[in-house]
Amino acid sequence: MPQSDAWDFETGARSLCDLHACARDYNWLEEPYFSPDGERVAMAAVSDDGATACVNGQAWENVFEKLWMPRFLPDGRLMAFVQTDGEWTAAVDDAPWENTFAFVWNPMWSQDGSRLAICIQQDGEYGIAVDDAPWETLYENANQFVLSRDGAHSAAVVQTISLGQADIEGYQKGVFSVAVDGEPWGSNFVNCWGPAFDAAGERVAAAARFSLYDYGIIEEGRPWTTTYQCVWEPFFDPNTGEVLAPVRTGGKWGLAHRGGFRWEPTFHQLWQPAYSRDGRTLAAIVAPKFGEFTVAVNGTPWNQTWPVVTDLVLSPTGRAACLANESNTRFRVVVDGTAWTGRYDMAWPPVFSPDGKRVAAAVEKHGRQTIVLDDKVYKEWFDKVWPPVFDPSGEKVLIRAVSGGACLRIVDHISSFKA
Repeated sequence: MPQSDAWDFETGARSLCDLHACARDYNWLEEPYFSPDGERVAMAAVSDDGATACVNGQAWENVFEKLWMPRFLPDGRLMAFVQTDGEWTAAVDDAPWENTFAFVWNPMWSQDGSRLAICIQQDGEYGIAVDDAPWETLYENANQFVLSRDGAHSAAVVQTISLGQADIEGYQKGVFSVAVDGEPWGSNFVNCWGPAFDAAGERVAAAARFSLYDYGIIEEGRPWTTTYQCVWEPFFDPNTGEVLAPVRTGGKWGLAHRGGFRWEPTFHQLWQPAYSRDGRTLAAIVAPKFGEFTVAVNGTPWNQTWPVVTDLVLSPTGRAACLANESNTRFRVVVDGTAWTGRYDMAWPPVFSPDGKRVAAAVEKHGRQTIVLDDKVYKEWFDKVWPPVFDPSGEKVLIRAVSGGACLRIVDHISSFKA
């Protein structure tokens, strides 16, 4: 989550708005969404006149036929999808884009929030629009949309050849490719998925199916010479720029690069790899035995396993945390291979402090939610909480919550969390 030294981390609590009071002015309100700094809360609001966005109890000036999915960008701007005269577009801080479309969905933004992209459909064709500029070429089928880290480039899996009904032969010849900024690679495949940009946004890799039985990785439209029984989405080594991907060969999963393996294929499953910010630590969710999951760090799995492991997160310094559960029950936070003692009905992805020394997570128990920090529970429970945010020192936590209809911004010291 983005963070600024300019944010207000003075200890205390404030109510940003009262949902019960706001509801009196509208026919209905949809769920609230907090800004990253917790200073604003927005929601779609519907009246007899139409729909608008309500921010800290104040409505946008514009009223639309429909409005949905209000989201704050990392730079603090508020976007939402809006409809006027039956056409959809994006509005940013109450200013709609000029281009309109038959439908829009899936907002994406650059790491700093300065650029916004959305998925679009117009006249039965699909693509991406970035900062009000749609792709020049749209496709009858597009999916797996991604945006580069700086927002300068976008990509998607696209269908470049039309198929008749039940055209199995045509399908097996390959009709899918990857389009970058709307321009497709020159080669087609039976299927593609998981396109990914490198850190600079200059190169793209994707997973592909070459036949009914052969899978592989494509870099800039060129397949690796080695094929596999199955593959997951590729990613880039932030230090070397090398493309890596989880692959299955000989019935086991490993981490491959072009021409070899970074991690030998010894796992029953391997997915959701992640690098630390400095690129020195590479971790992934793995299954050393069938049905038993854990995390491997630089190829070495933790000693303990669980039935389900999700939401792997790495600290800037390379510590690893994840969630473990038992068939969607008894959720636990796991840090560096050790599970916290607290068990919850639900938990959300862990968050590290800037120095990587502390871990916090949002959790739910008996219909109420709160924040836990290093296995210690915050002193209050709420109707709803958002992911916690540490201050730069790691000594305070920003809590964004709803309780009794009040949208709360709370900054509290870590001493307020008790075992």
